[in-house]
This record gives sequence, C-alpha cells and structure tokens, in this order.
Amino acid sequence: MGNVPGKFIIGLTGNIGTGKTVVRRMLEHLGAYTIDADALSHRAMAKGAPGYQPILEIFGKWILDGESEINRKKLGDIVFRDPAALEHLEGIIHPLVQKAVNVLIKRAGQPVVVIEAIKLLEGDLRKICDTIWVTYAPQVVQIERLTRKRNISREEALQRINAQAPQNEKVAAANIVIRNIGSYDDLWDQVSQAWKKNVPAVERVQTGSLKAAKAGEFKVGRGKPKDAQGIAELINRLSKGEQKLSADDVMAQFGDKAYMLLQLGKDPVGIAGWQVENLVVRTTDLYLETGIDIEKALEMLVEEIEHVSSDLQCEASLIFPTTDLAAHKTVWNKLGYESRAPEALGVQAWTDAAKESMPMKTALFFKQLRQDRVLRPI
Repeated sequence: MGNVPGKFIIGLTGNIGTGKTVVRRMLEHLGAYTIDADALSHRAMAKGAPGYQPILEIFGKWILDGESEINRKKLGDIVFRDPAALEHLEGIIHPLVQKAVNVLIKRAGQPVVVIEAIKLLEGDLRKICDTIWVTYAPQVVQIERLTRKRNISREEALQRINAQAPQNEKVAAANIVIRNIGSYDDLWDQVSQAWKKNVPAVERVQTGSLKAAKAGEFKVGRGKPKDAQGIAELINRLSKGEQKLSADDVMAQFGDKAYMLLQLGKDPVGIAGWQVENLVVRTTDLYLETGIDIEKALEMLVEEIEHVSSDLQCEASLIFPTTDLAAHKTVWNKLGYESRAPEALGVQAWTDAAKESMPMKTALFFKQLRQDRVLRPI
C-alpha cells in the first residue's frame, strides 16, 4: 500500500484496441475495485453535468444531437484531427474526472483499486498509482478490433490509432506489460500471474458456496473461468436454444461479464450473466429452470447481484428478463424494480446503458441503488 493510504492503486493504460477494458474486468474478477476513467469523462459532458456548458462554449451547439446531448462522434471528429482542440477538451474534462476518481477511491471498500485510463501517463492520475500496467497489441490487431467492434472504417481506425502516443512509450513506462495477442485463456493466465506476483494479498468478494447446498435448498455462488463448460451447457439448456455457447465463448465473455449460478440441492437450476460498467449493473442473461419456486429463485439471484454491485458502488440496476420471467410482476415489485423504457430512466448514463445492453425479446426492469451519484448534474 502506498500513494493512497490503505489502498494499492493499479494504473491500467494502453492504446486504443489493445484490450484495456477486458483486463480491467479480469482484475475485477480477482478482487479489485475498478474505475473506468474514460467512461467518467463521458459522464462529465452529459447534459447538465459540470463539463457540458464549458464544452459548448468552445465547440458550439452544432455538436449537439436532437436531445441536446453532446454527440461524442461529432466532437471526436474535431479533436482527433486537431491537437489543440483535444487539449482544450482535456483541460475541461480531466480535472472533473480526477475529482470523481478520488471520490470513488475514498468510498471503495476493496484495498486494491484499478484505474483504467487511456491518457493515464499524461495526467495527474499517474501520481496516485503504485504500479503501472500496460496492454499491448500489434497495430493490425488494433485495426481489426476497432473496425469490428466500433463499426468504423479502416481509415478512421488508423486516424484514432495515430492520434495517440506510440505504444512503445507506454510499454517503456510500464511495471507490467500484458500482451493481448492470443486467446482469452492466454490473457487470463497473464493477468492472473501478474496479480499473484505483484498485488498484495486481498480477499475477493465472497458469495454463497454452491458445494454447501443441501437437498431441497437453493444456493447461489459466483461462477469462475474454470466453470466455463458447465456455464455454457446450463445457458444452452435453460435458454431453450436461444443461445448456443461453447466453453470458449464463455471464456471470452468472462472478459465482459460475470456469472451468478443458482443451485437446488446438487442440481444447477438458474444463471444470471451480469456486468458493471459506468456505475450501472446490467443483468443481460437471466434463465431459470421450469418447475422451481420462481419467486425464491429470482429473489436469491437478484439480491446476490445487488450485494456484489453495492461493493462496486453501482448507482442503478438494469435487468433484462425474458418475456416469461417479466410476467412475474409481483416478484419484481417485491424486489423494488419498476418496468421502464430506456428513455424514461431520467439519467443519460442509465439510458445509454439500457440502449447499449438490452437484448432482443426482453423487458427492462429498473431499480436505483444509491442516491449520491458521482458527477451528478449541477
């Protein structure tokens, strides 16, 4: 523990398309509290947030969309072409993000905190980090990921890559380099080994032990990468063919989400796939065996996800149940959830999360988990 009393701070950076976010989520699986500083920067420019008006004063109202929110693509088209414009934008956003990060670190119950930021080394966030981890990928891999995941052209991908400092500068400043050039298994091994060798011993967030389940009793516990085959089989069976996953698919998804498993006696009877991003927990996979006590099963899964999410300082919970589970309105009311449309959530970050995450053929149920929001509108 060093720069922040009682905390060990990992600064995680790397150029665009090198897998920083996947590594951050893996570190979360290992027990760290993680912060996406780049997502906080998006919040800082939302309508009514502290950075909104200063950005309009510099760049003009033409960057707004039809709902008077800043269109980040229009803004990006300016700043990625003009270093001076990028400097102006960062001068507004970076101090706000620094304040938000300080709040989150102070509130975090976990002794290890990860700060993911693409400009970590260039700003003040570096000063509070005890170690610097850098993700690396060859340019050809960066281009492939950007064009596939962000639906942009090769030329746009190259423009964004070339707008950043060379990768070798970040690698030279690193204490740990994660080379994201192989499989998810290889990436998980690199992250796990770096964690064991370089991070002070911490206790992970604990959930119920599935092994302790007695006959006729529900137990809930968090799935691990070693459970990938069983998770794939369970989802395939309970989704009735809606999903067809292999163990490799589940391993890849461990870089994006966590799984909560429900067992009745020795039998697996339910699963929830969920992720925390931008202080919002999103449960995108929710399947239960027919013939069990649906109310009790939902209650156990949802309350366990909320328990873990509270440790991650989540502001809101979004659950996307299938039509049959959505029909149990009494259960959802008892758990404090309301049926909402994404546009009716009232906070732009929550609406964005719902629109980004909502699967086809599902409903949306919403619950606010805390009132003291970070970067709330002023």
